[in-house]
This record gives sequence, structure tokens and C-alpha cells, in this order.
Amino acid sequence: MTTDFGYALLIPLIPLLMFLLLGLAGNQLKARLSGLLGTIGLGVVFVLSYYTAYKYFFATEKIAGAFSKITAFDMVWLRFSDSLHINMGILLDPISVMMLVVISTVSFMVHIYSLGYMKGEVGFERFYAFLSLFSFSMLGLVLANNIFQMYIFWELVGVSSFLLIGFYYQRPTAVLASKKAFIVTRFADLGFLIGILLLSFNTGTFDFSILCDPQGAAIATGSGAAFLGLSVMTWSLIFVFMGGAGKSAMFPLHIWLPDAMEGPTPVSALIHAATMVVAGVYLVARLFPVYIISAPDALVVVAYIGAFSSIFAAVIACTQTDIKRVLAYSTMSQIGLMMVGLGVSGYGGHEGLGYMASMFHLFTHAMFKALLFLGAGAIIHAVHSNHMTEMGGLRKYLPITHITFLIACLTIAGIPPFSAFFSKDEILVAAWHHDKLIFAVEYIVAGLTAFYMFRLYFNIFWGKETHYHHTPHEAPAVMTIPLIFLAFLSVFSGFIPFSKLVTTDGIPFEGHIDWSLALPSVFIGLVGIIIAMVMYKKETSLPDKVAATFKHGYKWAFNKFYMDEVYMFVTKKIIFAYISTPVAWFDRHIVDGSMNGISRLTNAFSFRIREFQSGQLQKYGFVFISGVLLLTFLMVYLWN
Repeated sequence: MTTDFGYALLIPLIPLLMFLLLGLAGNQLKARLSGLLGTIGLGVVFVLSYYTAYKYFFATEKIAGAFSKITAFDMVWLRFSDSLHINMGILLDPISVMMLVVISTVSFMVHIYSLGYMKGEVGFERFYAFLSLFSFSMLGLVLANNIFQMYIFWELVGVSSFLLIGFYYQRPTAVLASKKAFIVTRFADLGFLIGILLLSFNTGTFDFSILCDPQGAAIATGSGAAFLGLSVMTWSLIFVFMGGAGKSAMFPLHIWLPDAMEGPTPVSALIHAATMVVAGVYLVARLFPVYIISAPDALVVVAYIGAFSSIFAAVIACTQTDIKRVLAYSTMSQIGLMMVGLGVSGYGGHEGLGYMASMFHLFTHAMFKALLFLGAGAIIHAVHSNHMTEMGGLRKYLPITHITFLIACLTIAGIPPFSAFFSKDEILVAAWHHDKLIFAVEYIVAGLTAFYMFRLYFNIFWGKETHYHHTPHEAPAVMTIPLIFLAFLSVFSGFIPFSKLVTTDGIPFEGHIDWSLALPSVFIGLVGIIIAMVMYKKETSLPDKVAATFKHGYKWAFNKFYMDEVYMFVTKKIIFAYISTPVAWFDRHIVDGSMNGISRLTNAFSFRIREFQSGQLQKYGFVFISGVLLLTFLMVYLWN
């Protein structure tokens, strides 16, 4: 243990203690006290995380000009051999410390916000217990010093999301959504587990410090061709990415994300916008040296799946009317952009621009997307509806929500000087130098993002004012203060010199804006905003005309390209009909049938010989004498 950072163990332990306290004793406490305890606990984590970030980045001596990897805690949990064992530990390096800031910031804001949003809800104590469990799981995931520990917390994050998405368990839609998220991500996590087993078998270790050492022996193993021309390391890292794609809702494992909006809106902000869905990006970033050195072909898979997911989700977002689903598909699109950044990155210095930009965008996205979801929660809180068709003119009633939501929309649209302009620009530069097709796709995505976000903004705050049953009013201060704080971060977090803090090799480099690529990107974003303003700021027939012009394309996009129907067809018509049904028949008639036949035969035989133990002395004598005579006869017969 490094004594300077020994306190870091408290960061995941505090939310764990809050979960146990609120989960076991929450019903004995007043609801508001439970919320306050959970919020105070995350407040302490928030302070410790920021202190750790300051201490690590600005008060810790670098080694050979690079940020060092610090093991703040380490203990052997399971030992298989001298070299292969599973530890529980805490690893501090640039990306884990950066994620501490992201998770603690968003989680703390959500805890404060929920004091107002969830007030009066049945199960208020349970809600805060689940929030603490999720925070513990996510913090344990990013601080893990080995891949198996990460997998354990990875599954705990899945359990936490299941509980939070299904919080309103009285609603059938919430129950179905929680099961859908859990089942889909379990299939992805099977791939992750296979990847872990392949990786550890070939390298002989689970430890990140050994796995990700560019000069180490572990990173060079398994490089020979194994199957379909790809090395063992390539296949193992593709399987690992499968787990990340499921958690980060990448195509085609994205179908759970929109339905997950059935959970309370603060849950959407915490899990499905800022932390859980970026776990896949963090996973690829954590193993990036292994990807780039041992399996560059796997990074090509990462880049192209990310690019397709980003444009696929952006097109769908342009047609949705549920404001939370628009934001859900926006999240999928932005996560795809982060995956592109990793997929088009090299290693070391400016070659690692894509990696740095991906982590930078992860950081800025956490702030503005949490702001968007919490802003959506304030809107839903005011009008009691999720559908933008039932909104309009709300800028007069919700001034703080209006301004903060506008800031978030300008940020995600990539308009300078808001934060996402800086992080997105760096990804575009990396894509331009690596793959022109991916670059072109992401330029289109930039325009679509600006369009669908301002379509959302104008429909909610401008447009035709809907007749509301009750006059909408601004959310209480406990909800607006987090909005203001996140808006501040959305504006100014872009000025953080990320290239001097988070890089592929830990060595800072000087970043700069490539205006030849940035200005056209801003122009495309402005075009998207102007088109949205013309179509939606005032009530016009233009949206209907455009939908009619692209009738079939609009219908397909509105119905999410029928991906749910495809899954249901494959599941019911193929898997259930041609795999599950024959297996069930075999199990029922062959496996169960053979066991049932043996039991019936045993029963019949037992019935036949039951008289041998009847308890009647004369029957025992008859059997005994019959046996003696039979044996005597056989002995005489055989003797002769």
C-alpha cells in the first residue's frame, strides 16, 4: 500500500457502508434522513475524489516525465498459482483518477437533485440505498488493479442498474425494461468473460500493471495466428470489447438503452448518461496498450462499430418524441464517438491524440449529458409528461432550466467556447489522420447532433404553448443548484489541459486546435441548429412535409429500424422454435423420461418384493426353507 494514498480505500467503502445502512435500516429512519445520509456520504466521496485528483496530478512527482501508476491498496483474494491469482486492490493512474472525478461529481449532483425529484415517492430509502450500491460498484470498477476485479464490479454495476431501472416495480414496463437491460448485457458479459479467460491464459496474469506494460513480456504473447487469420490476443480483445459494447450500448447490443428510461430520471442521468454506459469506453482505454501493441486489428473493430453506432443512433434521435429517449439515443451516439477516438488512436505523444480526445470527451460528456437528463427531469416534474408534443413555451415558466438546458444543447452541438467543442474537435482530427471514411461519418453526426438537440430544445421551450392542466413552475432549489453547477462545468471543463493530464503513455504533450477541421465542424453544427430553428421554433407544417417526403425512411427511423422486432423474431421464431423447443423436448422426454422410467421400474420391482419384509414369521420361514432347498438342489446337481 502507498501510504500517501492509503485513504483512497475509503472512496469505494463509504458508499458501500451507506448501502448497507440504508438497505438494512432505511425503514427505521425517516425518508428525508435516509436521503441526507446518502447525500452526505457521496459528498465525502466527492471531496476525497477531488483531493485525490489534485494530489495525483499536481502534487505527486513524475517518473521520467510520466505520471506513475500507484497501487494504493492490494491484497491477494484467490490464488491459483504463484503467478496467477486474483487480487483486490486500488490502482491510481490518470484515467482512474479522472473517472473518480466524473463518477463522484455526477453521483453527488444526482443525490442532491433526487432529494427534490423523488420527494414523497414510495421506496425513497430504497432508492438511495440503490444509488449508493451503484456508486460503490462503479468506483470499484474504475479503481480495480486487475481485470478480474473489474469483472466482479462490472457485474455489480449490472445488478445495480437492474434494481434502479426497475425501481417502479409496480409498472410492467419498468419490470420488462430492467429484465431486458440485464439479459442483453449478460450476453455481452459472456463475451467479456471469455476474453478475460483467453487473455489471462495467454499472459499468465490478471494484473493491469503487468498486462499494460509496453515493454513487458505479457503484452507480446499470443501474437501468432490462431483462428481465421487472427491472433489469440486479437480474439481475446474482441471478446473483451463485446462486453464493453454491451455495457456502452453499441450496435447491435444497444436495444436495452432506450427502454432503460423507464427508471426515475435521476437514474437516467447517473447510469445511462454519465457513468455506466462509459464503462465500455473505460474498459478499452484501460487495456489500450494491449490493443495497440498486440491486437491493432481489434481496434479497427472498435472504430467501425463506434462510427456506425454514432450515426445509427443520431438518425433515430431525429425522429423520437419522448425527450428521455432522444437523450438516450444521443448518449449512444456520443459513446460511439468516444469509441471512434480510441479506435483511431496511436500510442505515445501526438500519436495518441485519439485516446486523449476520447477520455476528454468522456469527461465533458458526463457533465453536459447529466445536465440534459436532470434538466429533462425538471421539465417532466413541471408538466408531468415525457413527450415533447405535450410541451411548448416553457421558457417563461422554467427560466433556470431553460438557460441551463440551452447551455447543454450548445455544448453537445460543439459550439465554441463550450466544452464539447474542444473534446470533439480532437477526435475529428485523429479520425482525419487515420480514416477518412470514419471522419466523414462523424462530420455528418456533428450536424445531426446539433439538429436533434435543438429540435428538442425548440419543441420544449418555444413552439406552440400547450394548454397545461396546472401552470408549470420552476423546480425547487435542491434541483436547480445541481443544474447550475453542471452548466458551469459544461461551459468551462473544455479549458482543462487534458493533453497534459491523460495520455496513452502518461507523458504530457502539447495539444492545439486544428482550425481547418474545427471551423467546418462548427459550421455544420450551426447549420443543424438553423434548420431546427426554422422547423420547430414556431409552429409550421415543415416537419410534417419533411416526414411525408421521407415517408419510409422516417417510419423506419421512428421505429428504431425495427431492431426490437428483429431480436424478437430471432428469439421466438429461431432460437425458441428450433433450438429451445427441441432441447426442451429432449430434456422432458429423454433426460426426464429415462429418470422417470428408472423410478417406475424401481417402484414396480419394489412392489413385487415387498412381501420379503412383511413382518410375518411364516413367510420368512417359507423363504428360508425354499432357499435352503434350492441351494441344496444346485449343489447336488453341480456335484454330479
